[in-house]
Amino acid sequence: MINISFPDGAVRQYESGVTALDIAKSISEGLARKVLAASVNGEVWDSTRPITQDTALKLLTWDDTDGKSTFWHSSAHLMAEAVESKFPGVKFWVGPAIDKGFYYDIDLGDRKLTEEDLAELEKKMVELAKQKNPYVRKEMPKAEAVQYFTEKGDEYKLDLLQNLEDGKITFYTQGNFTDLCRGPHIPDTGYIKAIKLTSIAGAYWKGDEKNKMLTRVYGVTFPNQKELDEYLLMLEEAKKRDHRKLGKELGIFTTNDDVGAGLILWMPNGTVIIEELEKLAKQTEEDAGYKRVVTPHIAKENLYLTSGHLPYYADSMFPPMEMDGEKYYLKAMNCPHHHKIFDAEPKSYRDMPYRIAEYGTCYRYEQSGELFGLMRVRCLHMNDAHIYCTKEQFAAEFKAVNDMYLKYFKIFGIEKYVMRLSLHDPEKLGQKYVNEPELWKETEEMVREVLVEANIPFVEVKGEGAFYGPKIDVQIWSAIGREFTLATNQVDFAQPRRFKLSFTNHNNEPEVPLIIHRAPLGTHERFIGFLLEHYAGKFPTWLAPLQVKILPISEKFADYANQVKTKLRSYGVRVDIDERNEKIGKKIREAELNKVPYMLVIGEKEMNENKLAVRRQGKGDIGVFEVNAFIQTITEEIRERKSGE
Repeated sequence: MINISFPDGAVRQYESGVTALDIAKSISEGLARKVLAASVNGEVWDSTRPITQDTALKLLTWDDTDGKSTFWHSSAHLMAEAVESKFPGVKFWVGPAIDKGFYYDIDLGDRKLTEEDLAELEKKMVELAKQKNPYVRKEMPKAEAVQYFTEKGDEYKLDLLQNLEDGKITFYTQGNFTDLCRGPHIPDTGYIKAIKLTSIAGAYWKGDEKNKMLTRVYGVTFPNQKELDEYLLMLEEAKKRDHRKLGKELGIFTTNDDVGAGLILWMPNGTVIIEELEKLAKQTEEDAGYKRVVTPHIAKENLYLTSGHLPYYADSMFPPMEMDGEKYYLKAMNCPHHHKIFDAEPKSYRDMPYRIAEYGTCYRYEQSGELFGLMRVRCLHMNDAHIYCTKEQFAAEFKAVNDMYLKYFKIFGIEKYVMRLSLHDPEKLGQKYVNEPELWKETEEMVREVLVEANIPFVEVKGEGAFYGPKIDVQIWSAIGREFTLATNQVDFAQPRRFKLSFTNHNNEPEVPLIIHRAPLGTHERFIGFLLEHYAGKFPTWLAPLQVKILPISEKFADYANQVKTKLRSYGVRVDIDERNEKIGKKIREAELNKVPYMLVIGEKEMNENKLAVRRQGKGDIGVFEVNAFIQTITEEIRERKSGE
């Protein structure tokens, strides 16, 4: 008999070889029908895989992230079976689950997939799903796996096998499809009830533009049709809110091949938004006791060797430049420069905590296949800061950073969020993580305690910490329910030692500080991309590039319109006049399309009475205002950064 421990603390005994699905059935048939996979001692397994030792077990359903991921990865295999049945001899690279759904990278030779092909593949997937074929796991020696794919002439799977350890290689088969895969998978294809193949894209093999272009097919599946229908409605809304589309239409940003991929050119409208965000950050940070600094865009190789970013982070950095016999790198992160600022002058406990902030420009070499609008770029402007503190000060400082996040969430109307506490993987100490097991344990517990005491929602994720310490990734959801990674909040116990940073403590002895890396507004690029979707381009007045558009009915009222414009500008309002000889209806429609928060219609009555007919974006006519009354209303809205709703 083996002991099975459940999340609620209960322990039950079962025969060795029992499966998670068997255990679910022993509890209730209804539960068993919902189980997609299982967490076995922290590792996600097939729910049909035999358990032979004492185990901490969690049954995973559609409501669990790992349950969804297993469902979607299994759906990728179902799609691959459909593709192989339609195009015999096709080759597959990888088919992972993603945030919403899955994709598979496919080598179709000279064949190009069409929308009609997708429709046929969907029908085939529905047919295969109804067969309820089980996903069967088989362990295989590496030599046998190599022979299998050599005989098939599959260079893609042979490439994957090179980095796999003998004794840990598994194949999965469902129906007529077999693939190299570590799993896990759902019990059978019958769990997949609703299917939609959403798009076709190109993807370089391994993300390297020097390699062959493969066909990437995206899809999404659900356990029922209702959820798929709701998702497709959300997808249509997301298309309308696509930050790339809105960014172009509203003159926020552009790109240019002569400048380079992933290098954003901010248009005047986008620059206004950037400056407003910086103003907010600087005001907030000044109130919180931060000092501002500015650092160069390049540094010598030795700085990044000391910090440890080389070699840990080398793949994400641009190649070095050779000058005067020295190697210089474009700055990929601000922290090493900030450490040098901390170290420039002696510090005592009276100087702690020492907080410095910068909207620093960083450069990261993202693979061309991974670049995406404002979300994945090669030049980014980061709302960065570093707090150097004592262990005793850590809890208060870390809580203050989290409080800053919550303040920003309120300003931007972000209602759903969660903190991902990213931990290290003990098996990768010295490889991916600094080899300080006791410091990892101590700092992870310190962060955990702050989150628990502050009652902040969080989840723990093993193996995603920074190389120098645990971190929090801030996950937020837009107004239409799409998830974004906003920013990060990291604890660093390694770099203070690498840079030999210290302060003089109460006993007049040198002491090593802890460092908190934080970036509550992330980067301009990612955050503005999020805001474009979140607001559908309808920015609140304080953030809108143009806050007021004056619409004179005819040129007779141009002088009065200019008087109003001058007065509004004297109060810091961003305002312009539509002086074209066009009908007022057309002027209003275009101002609405440009998502200007306020439109001031001026005719003879308004001019004679020194008033304004005011329209609100998306709401229409909101009444006639005295000029001073309107100025008071809009300046208060701007000053208090109101949502405008």
